[in-house]
Amino acid sequence: MKAKKILTSVLMCGFLSAPLMNVSAANSDTNTTTKYSLKFNSNNYTEETATVDGKTITYRAYEKIVYVKNPVDTKYEIMNIYVPEEYYEGTSIGSYNADTAPIFFPNTVGGYMPAEPGSPGLDERSGEPNAALVALSKGYVVAEPGARGRTTQNESGEYTGKAPAAIVDLKAAVRYLRYNDKIMPGDAEKIISNGTSAGGALSALLGATGNSKDYDSYLKKLGAANERDDIFAVSSYAAITDLDHADMAYEWLFNGINDYKKLVISSDTDYHIQREMVEGTLTEDQIQVSNELSALFPNYVNSLKLTDSNGTPLTLNKNGNGTFKEYVKSFVMDSAQKALDSGTDLSSLTWITIKDGKVTNLDFDQYVQYVGRMKTPSAFDGLDLTNAENELFGTSTTKAQHFTQYSLENSTVSSTLADASLIKMMNPLYYIGAKGTTTSSYWRIRQGTVDNDTSLAVPTLLSAKLENSGFNVDFSMPWDQSHGGDYDLDELFEWTDNIVASSKDSPSSNSKKRATNTSNNGKDSNVNKNAKSS
Repeated sequence: MKAKKILTSVLMCGFLSAPLMNVSAANSDTNTTTKYSLKFNSNNYTEETATVDGKTITYRAYEKIVYVKNPVDTKYEIMNIYVPEEYYEGTSIGSYNADTAPIFFPNTVGGYMPAEPGSPGLDERSGEPNAALVALSKGYVVAEPGARGRTTQNESGEYTGKAPAAIVDLKAAVRYLRYNDKIMPGDAEKIISNGTSAGGALSALLGATGNSKDYDSYLKKLGAANERDDIFAVSSYAAITDLDHADMAYEWLFNGINDYKKLVISSDTDYHIQREMVEGTLTEDQIQVSNELSALFPNYVNSLKLTDSNGTPLTLNKNGNGTFKEYVKSFVMDSAQKALDSGTDLSSLTWITIKDGKVTNLDFDQYVQYVGRMKTPSAFDGLDLTNAENELFGTSTTKAQHFTQYSLENSTVSSTLADASLIKMMNPLYYIGAKGTTTSSYWRIRQGTVDNDTSLAVPTLLSAKLENSGFNVDFSMPWDQSHGGDYDLDELFEWTDNIVASSKDSPSSNSKKRATNTSNNGKDSNVNKNAKSS
C-alpha cells in the first residue's frame, strides 16, 4: 500500500491502558504475584484516527492487556488490540463485520529477543503504513502480542525468556483471544499470524503446533486461558527456523565460499538491537567445519522423504547435488522470471540464461556466489556459544547452551546440550500434521533470493513438508529481496482476503456461526457505540 501521509488523533476513554485485574497490581515490569483477569474489558480503550491514502479510519485501542493470570513479566506478556469503530456501530468494512472480521496477529520478535507489542503507524524504514495499520484499514481486528525473549531476566537475575517462553507466550495470547471471542469483535477462528526472521519462525511454529500438549504445563503455570491455541493461517517472512539442522543447511548452500560479510548483533540495556557488518575470510578450521556440516545435510534431507508436486522424491547425493537442489533452484528461476516480466533488467547477470523473454536456466553455484556468505560456521549453534540461538536454548541460570550434537562435540568452550524436548518445541517440522496437533490450513512463506541470514533450503523444506502433509501453501522467493518482511502488504492482504473468502463454509466457520447464534451474535452487549466510557 502506498501512503502519502498519516494523521493521528487520540481521545482518552476509560482508564488509560490499565489492565483489568482481580487484585491491585504493583508497578513492576516483572510482577509475578498479581493475579490478572482473563476477561476482556471493553470499556478500557482510547479512540484513535488515522488517514491513509486519503481515507480516514477510526479505531479503538485496547493496550497493555495482560493475557495470562500469572505473568512472569508484564513488560512483555501483554497485548495491544485494535478494533475499527465501525464494528461498534453495527456497520461493515468491505465484506467484514464485528462477527466475521479476521484477526491479524503480528509479532515484533527479532533475534529471539524480548518484544513489546507493536501498534498501528508508519514503518520506520519505509515511512509507509505498517502491517497493523493496513490491516485496520481493510477491516481486520488487529491483536499485537508481546513475548519474552532470550535475554529476559527477573529481579533475581534468573533468565525467564529462554525456550520455549516466546512460543508459549504467543500461544497464551491466542488463547486469550479465543476465550473472549464472544465478547469482542473479530473471529477468533480466523487468526492470521505474521512475523519476520525469528518472528517469522515463531509465526510458523505457532501455526504448526496448535493444541499440542507439549506446551500445556508451561501454559498452565502462566495461567493461560483453558482454550485452544490453533490458528487459521500463517504469514512467515525470512524465518530463522529448523534450528537443529540450520547449520548443515547453511553450509550446504555456502560451502566453498570463504569470504563473508558477517552481521554482528548486539543490544543495549533496553534491548535495542544494534547491527554492524564485519568482513573476513574463513580460517582453515572454519573451512573444515563447513565441509563437515555440509556433508551431513544430504542424509537429513533424504530422511524427510519429501516429494515435489509431481511426486518426484526430493533427495541429495553425498556431494550435495540432486533433485532437492534442482527444486530450490526452480524457485529462484521462477523469481527471476517474475522480475523479468515486471521489467527488471537481468542482462548483467551472466549466470542467468534468457531466451525469447524466458528464463531457461540458471547456474546455481554462481548464483550463490552472487548472494554471498554472511555467517561463519557454525552459523546458528556457535561452537563458542556466542550466537543468539545459543542464548535461546539457555536455562534460567545458564546464559547459553548447544542444541546440536555436532556443536557439542566440537565446542571450543565448556558447554552443555539443551534438553531434547525444548529443541523439539522450537522446530515446526516436528509438529506439522502430527497426531494430537492442529496445524494451520493456510501458509504464506516468503524468503528473498539474496537473503543470506539462513539457507534457502530451510523455508523450502518447510514448504515441502506442509504441501506433502496436505496443507495450502503459497511459497515464493521475491527477487533481490534481502532479509526482511512486510514489503508486499498489498499482496499479503489480498492473500488473506482470498483464504478467508474460500473458507466461509469450512467447519470452523460454521462452528463460529453456531456459537454466535446462542449468545447475542457472539458479542457482549457492550460491543456497540454505547460501550465508550469518556
